[in-house]
Amino acid sequence: MFDSKDIDSSLEDELLAEFGEATFKKRTSVDEVTTLWVKKEEIVAVLTHLKTKIRSPFNMLYDLSAIDERNRAKVGMNGSVPPDFTVVYHLLSFGRNRFIRLKVALHGEYPSIASISSLWKNANWYEREVFDMFGIRFEGHPNLRRILMPLTWNGHPLRKEHPARATEMGPFRLWDEKQAMEQEALQFNPEDWGLKRHSADADFMFLNLGPQHPGTHGVLRIILQLDGEDIVDAVPDIGFHHRGAEKMGERQSWHTYIPYTDRVDYLGGVMNNLAYLLAVEKLAGIQVPPRVEVIRVMLCEFFRIASHLVWYGTFAQDLGQLSPVFYMFTDREKIFDIVEAICGARMHPNWFRIGGVAQDLPVGWDKLVRDFVAYFPKQLREYDQMVMRNSIFRGRTVGIGIYTLEEAIEWGVTGPGLRACGYEWDFRKKQPYSGYENFDFDIPTAKNGDCYDRAVIRVEEMRQSLRIIEQCLQNMPEGSYKSDHPLTTPPLKKNTMQDIETLITHFLNVSWGPVIPPGEAMSCIEATKGANSYYLTSDGSTSAYRVRIRTPSFPHMQMLPYISKGYTVADLLSILGSIDYVLADIDR
Repeated sequence: MFDSKDIDSSLEDELLAEFGEATFKKRTSVDEVTTLWVKKEEIVAVLTHLKTKIRSPFNMLYDLSAIDERNRAKVGMNGSVPPDFTVVYHLLSFGRNRFIRLKVALHGEYPSIASISSLWKNANWYEREVFDMFGIRFEGHPNLRRILMPLTWNGHPLRKEHPARATEMGPFRLWDEKQAMEQEALQFNPEDWGLKRHSADADFMFLNLGPQHPGTHGVLRIILQLDGEDIVDAVPDIGFHHRGAEKMGERQSWHTYIPYTDRVDYLGGVMNNLAYLLAVEKLAGIQVPPRVEVIRVMLCEFFRIASHLVWYGTFAQDLGQLSPVFYMFTDREKIFDIVEAICGARMHPNWFRIGGVAQDLPVGWDKLVRDFVAYFPKQLREYDQMVMRNSIFRGRTVGIGIYTLEEAIEWGVTGPGLRACGYEWDFRKKQPYSGYENFDFDIPTAKNGDCYDRAVIRVEEMRQSLRIIEQCLQNMPEGSYKSDHPLTTPPLKKNTMQDIETLITHFLNVSWGPVIPPGEAMSCIEATKGANSYYLTSDGSTSAYRVRIRTPSFPHMQMLPYISKGYTVADLLSILGSIDYVLADIDR
């Protein structure tokens, strides 16, 4: 195992020796991720070096995003002019078990930077998203067009001048010219999507799968290029669920943004809250009590099982089995009964808070949990017989949608999809958070990287989640359900009736929300579908200056064309089901 301080030091020394001191400017960050400002002209060379030329390389492009810097006080790099925009690259090294953050300062109203889509496959969509949201152009990108917003949209929503509310935009009017323009934009031209109409020996057929189709589990359109039944190419058309989740983070207070996170992976429940709050608590310097950590872990694992049950039942349904989804949704309701008893709500409980949880566990919570822990293993054994050992299910999943470990890393795959390739990587173990290092559980792996193995991983994960929940039940610490830190929200109320200053502070912290110190921090959790992160930038006010949500479903869906070519349309539904995506997790 590497020593992280020695690694960071040696890495910086190596980069300085290779590129010179003028290329970099180091900045400290609250989350302790090595952060380097890099000259725009050198960024491709530096990224190439980090991926291909160092020991234990940073072989995964984990995220690529941008920040509009024009609305806050800025300090330039080495005395240079402060940036108008910043492009931010997060890389992950599995060997080092470390992230590195590279930032590039850009100037001008609509700046440009070199594309890295030839260096990492998954950079394609990330660069398109930055172009769509900020108007930053990536020189050399093969198909730089909007990805989340309609092609006819005016403006770039994450620029600071773009309105954050519909009420700021005036009433919608569909005049004749606009209607004609919108209709024209809907016309399908294969060449616009990078598709060919025919080959030397065949004319291709183009098929729209979706945007309304039961096999897409939401409003998703996939344009299929077919030679008979065989898929020649597939192009996902996303953005139908885009609701501006990151933009909302700039207008809501740090506290009132919490329920918006529930709706990103809307099957993940409080897990969305945790990913966001861990980053906020890093920025604020809040240490939560042990009881809070265990409560959060228990609720997160319940939602992991609930999410996997939805995947399990609908996956079987996609492949022709009708019964499993009814049994599995019934068991999901049993989980929601427990969640409702503790949180007061079911699917979107909005129960975690800055520095703790909304309230302590209710009387009788332990009996509800104990009964479920005793009940559920038998159900999983029945589902094994019903689904996993079913010959038709196996016939439609074994050897379908295969990718290797190297391909998974190249495309940014995390979670069960990565572990199905034989890699034992789980952020709960590798970079523990919320006290996961205190729990005894295994990381299931498989070896074939096909649809069946991805199913095997999720089924075994439910058993491991039960183990974790049982340990929470048996070892729930005593103590407070929230931190006594002054930025905890809502703050402690015990002294509000004793002096006016405390009452005023409580009122302001509830109505305006806490003032989080300036800085930047990223959290990373093992969510139901893979690695989920919030990268937050604070300028020292009552709301975030920039909220970046890195979701697992976005890179997973980008990989769909790569793993579906050569299969049939029927196989595509197997592949889609095995990915286990959520459309709001893709679109945000």
